[in-house]
Amino acid sequence: MQLGVVGLGRMGGNIARRLARAGHSCVVWDRSTSAVGELAGEGMAGAADLADLVSKLAAPRAVWVMLPAGAPTEETVNALAGLMSPGDIIIDGGNTFYKDDIRRAETLEPQGIHYVDVGTSGGVWGLERGYCMMIGGTKEAVDHLDPILAALAPGKGNIPLTPGREGRDPRAEQGYIHAGPAGAGHFVKMIHNGIEYGLMQAYAEGFEILKNKDSTALPANERYTLNMPDIAEVWRRGSVVSSWLLDLTSIALAKDEQLSAFPGEVADSGEGRWTVMAAVEEAVSAEVLTAALYTRFRSRQDHTFGEKMLSAMRFQFGGHTEFKMDK
Repeated sequence: MQLGVVGLGRMGGNIARRLARAGHSCVVWDRSTSAVGELAGEGMAGAADLADLVSKLAAPRAVWVMLPAGAPTEETVNALAGLMSPGDIIIDGGNTFYKDDIRRAETLEPQGIHYVDVGTSGGVWGLERGYCMMIGGTKEAVDHLDPILAALAPGKGNIPLTPGREGRDPRAEQGYIHAGPAGAGHFVKMIHNGIEYGLMQAYAEGFEILKNKDSTALPANERYTLNMPDIAEVWRRGSVVSSWLLDLTSIALAKDEQLSAFPGEVADSGEGRWTVMAAVEEAVSAEVLTAALYTRFRSRQDHTFGEKMLSAMRFQFGGHTEFKMDK
């Protein structure tokens, strides 16, 4: 299947690569000519601009936009809408606010252009591991894209099947779901990221308590100097708190037990705020997720070991840089 890919950053470029490995044909464009040239050198068709990209796609066209939420995505979707035809599909694979998806889908519907939102999880590891995807849009458009989505998804792997799932949508077991109409994909991904904030915060606080067990404020016979890398490693194996986030934490601690390269200033990319907003709109109590978001705000004022761990985890799974690495 043929797909246009706009935005060749950390995830966009690897999405194109994973599709190419699966035998799909990608036409790629980015403002960075070097990014386009790199993928063209790997056998993909490079485009000079959006109009050139659209012209190189056979109808019905599908274009995957992988850009930061907000103006970059909005402007690109609007530009593509002026170049595409009825029956074509615009896919937003970034972290757009779901209400913007609803508005865009309603705007494009009179033109006969399908709009599909894909909440995409996998970060910089997605090329090898695959991408977990939560998808919103019409059944017609999502079904048309299934070969692309199946190729990007991680597949069943070695995860045991959940008892009692017989007769349910098998796509979930492959690592992707059609969550509902426009906006539903990004809404589910938004909550996914809100939960991610809470999980990361729990690890960070727990390791902070472990690290400070040698505090001089404690009685001498109650102080322990604990091995953070070994604790992270042993928890990975058979523990009820094992997870991929813990795997990534263990990698970071093995490299630098003090996490000295991380200042402890932790960014928030928007989804955590939107999750809290949704909780308020629905009158749902979300103490953990809200506190995790507020901790990130506070991290920009003073930096604890736990906040350095949050930065380390963000770098490990998403390549998010909040520090300057020595060359």
